[in-house]
Amino acid sequence: MQKELKLLLTDPPPGESFPLLSADSDLSPSSLSSIDAHIEDPEGTVYAKGIFHIKIQIPERYPFQPPSVTFATPIYHPNIDNGGRICLDILNLLPKGAWQPSLNISTVLTSIGLLLSEPNPDDGLICEVSREYKYNRQAFDQKARSMTEKYAMAGAGGNSSGNQHILTHSNPTMMEIKGPDKESKYEVHDHTVIYKNQCGICRNLSLESSGS
Repeated sequence: MQKELKLLLTDPPPGESFPLLSADSDLSPSSLSSIDAHIEDPEGTVYAKGIFHIKIQIPERYPFQPPSVTFATPIYHPNIDNGGRICLDILNLLPKGAWQPSLNISTVLTSIGLLLSEPNPDDGLICEVSREYKYNRQAFDQKARSMTEKYAMAGAGGNSSGNQHILTHSNPTMMEIKGPDKESKYEVHDHTVIYKNQCGICRNLSLESSGS
C-alpha cells in the first residue's frame, strides 16, 4: 500500500489528486486506512469544473478485498445515490462483482472518472434519475450542472480544492427521489454495496491494472 500511494502521488490518474497526502506525509499502514481524493471532471460534461471529494476506506485484507469508495460531495448521477454509494462492479468481490487483487486504487479512480463522463442509465442505481437521463436529458443536465455549481465548485457550500472540509449528504432535500427505490436509498452498509434494483444490474466496468 505504501508503494501504491507513492506512485499515486508521483503519477496520479488524470484529474485526480490527494490534497491531504504529500511525499512528506506519514505513509504508515495505520495512517492509510482512510484516504481523501479529489476528482475533477474534464470539460464537456455536466460536471465540468467541479471538484468532487471521494472517501476511500482501505480494508485490512486489501488487495484481496476491494476498497470502500463513496462520494462525500453531493452529485446528481444515475449510478451514484444521495448517500454517495457508487454502482460499479469493481467495488465488489466475485462472483457478483469484478474486483481482483491485480486491480488497485488508481484503477478504481480511473473507472469512477469514466463513470462521471459516461453514465450508464441502463444499469442505474437510482431509477428516477436514470429515466430522466434517458428520456428527459435537458432536465437531467440542468439538475446535474446546478448541483455541481452548488456543491462541487470552489467557494460553493464551503467546498473548494483548498478546503479540507468534506461535504456530507446531510441535506435530505438535496435530491428528493420519488421513484420505486425511495426506501432502499436510506439503507446503511458497512462497505460500498453493488446490488440489483428495479433499474437493473450495476455497470460492468472493469479495467486491468497497468504496468505502474
